Amino acid sequence: MTNWGFRVFPLNQRPPKHVVNQFESIVTPHISDNMNRMDAFSALLRPYHREGKLVGTALTVRSRPGDNLMAHKAIEMAEPGDVIVVDAGGDLTNAIIGEIMVRIAIKKGIAGFVIDGAIRDTEAIKAGAFPVYARGVTHRGPYKDGPGEINVPVSIGGMVVNPGDIIVGDDDGLIAVPAGDAERILALAKLQQAKETAIFQTIEDGTIDRKWIDETLKSKGCEFVERTDNL
Repeated sequence: MTNWGFRVFPLNQRPPKHVVNQFESIVTPHISDNMNRMDAFSALLRPYHREGKLVGTALTVRSRPGDNLMAHKAIEMAEPGDVIVVDAGGDLTNAIIGEIMVRIAIKKGIAGFVIDGAIRDTEAIKAGAFPVYARGVTHRGPYKDGPGEINVPVSIGGMVVNPGDIIVGDDDGLIAVPAGDAERILALAKLQQAKETAIFQTIEDGTIDRKWIDETLKSKGCEFVERTDNL
């Protein structure tokens, strides 16, 4: 019988490493723009590490708020390059991870944590470059009772994350790229990156064309008033 809500599934399929690694050079705005700006983790999830980009494969956890038993199990299951993504319901009552779990994760080659909940030991986390994103901070520690699930679809701050998705995080936030669409989105994001690099050059040499602003205003019916005597 299936024990709904208290299950551990394997992560059977991970995207190719060469695809995941290419996202290291892509910023989250370029990814988001090419996913039609429809998907994003909540802006309330912020980086707590000193520096460093987060890129890796999602190993998902759904936990009871305030309980980190399944987060510990996820660390044991994770392979190098995995990102442990924990849906703890956004609750800030108890911390889901702290310095001990971060140290273990670093030793195992895990790529980072995304916690839709609280963390603690932030002084140590802020001193390092190991990526940790969370909704908030509390000194109160977690319980270890369960239930929870590993490698099921989770919702993190409004974004659905499936096991095996590619997680990208930088100073602008977090986004999950579906594994099946990753190469297409990567190609589009690279084109946008090249386009913006060309725009930067036109800014520097003074040839940037900004006529599109007035053209857009006119197309939307904006009135350009020549005199203001009667206003």
